[in-house]
Amino acid sequence: MSISRLSLMAVATAVALSACSKQDANQPAASAPATDAAAGGDVIKIGVAGPLTGPLAHIGKDTEFGVRMAAEDVNAAGGIELGGKKYLIEIVAEDDQADPKTATAVAQRLVDAKVAGVVGHVTSGATIPASKIYSEAGIPQLTPSSTATAYTAQGLKTTFRMIANDSQQGKVLGAYATEKLKVKKVAIIDDRTAYGQGLADEFEKAAKAGGAEVVKREFTSPQENDFSSILTNVKSAQPELIFFGGMDAQGAPLKKQMTKLGVKAQLLGADGMSTGEFVKLAGADAEGTITTQPGQPKDSLAGGSAKDFFAKFKTKFNVDVQLYAPNSYDALMVLVEAMKRAGSADPAKYLPEMAKTDYSGLTGKITFDDKGDLKDGAITVYQVKNGKQEVLEVVGGAPAAQ
Repeated sequence: MSISRLSLMAVATAVALSACSKQDANQPAASAPATDAAAGGDVIKIGVAGPLTGPLAHIGKDTEFGVRMAAEDVNAAGGIELGGKKYLIEIVAEDDQADPKTATAVAQRLVDAKVAGVVGHVTSGATIPASKIYSEAGIPQLTPSSTATAYTAQGLKTTFRMIANDSQQGKVLGAYATEKLKVKKVAIIDDRTAYGQGLADEFEKAAKAGGAEVVKREFTSPQENDFSSILTNVKSAQPELIFFGGMDAQGAPLKKQMTKLGVKAQLLGADGMSTGEFVKLAGADAEGTITTQPGQPKDSLAGGSAKDFFAKFKTKFNVDVQLYAPNSYDALMVLVEAMKRAGSADPAKYLPEMAKTDYSGLTGKITFDDKGDLKDGAITVYQVKNGKQEVLEVVGGAPAAQ
């Protein structure tokens, strides 16, 4: 091996470690993963993109760590053999800050880096604009978390989704509110992002179909944390339930302010609020909050065998799985399996195999419909009880084969 090659590898390793260790100041420190590619091996670059800094960094890093664990497992098993040659996975992580404009710049950087596939982005508002750039380059994109129906409704051949979409989740939320909670008057607040507004729209349709009246429809911005004015307006309408379309960083102060202002309505949210971080930030006020997560309950992932994954994750990164790490782990494995079937990591050659995916992963059976949406995606309903999320019910979905 030449000195110049050694130098290049040293620089690449340093950059990889630096990217991995880049933590939001409010997040627990995580141990730096091992370098993604062993010395001397030919590599296949896989991009991962999401908010690695800022208020949603805990979710973005969760996603990145899941991808890195999958890459390390593939590499530890000897890598991928394609055409009689072994390749190792190298992860290229980019911070899109959950911002649409930044996401397009990130997407172009990943294309320029000649990644063979992308796991990301994390938020719908970033995923949708980035998807057009990956499509033009012919690079497969699997989002482990973006639920906006608009993502796969574009008709692009490169877009795939690892979880149930807003339409599926919104129907479950609306039906749960009217059929299980028996509410007749609901208020809706959303953060006006592609994710929050899209989900709120779907919830509204389902709630109305179930016989509920929407007495207030309010909106905020992703940066706002003072909901006193909105809640005062909502309180006057006397809803039995408030649905919030947004993330945990806003959902927690919203719930605390509901308590302070004496708003007695049940708070209902979706996956963006269904995190340990929400419970931590809202404290005692989190009690009773109901949320949904696309996918099977954590304890039942892969029939319970995923407990090893959660333990390994905690040991390696010194944080618990927040939300999407199992989905991002499976996303990389789906890319790898498609490459194996095609006998190539060339996106033009293995992209057709993506549509044929039939994979049993941590999160269950993974197959895609003609739009790239996950078929038969499960939705799990949770409620915060005694400071922990407890499963109320699971709607749909197929567990992984044992």
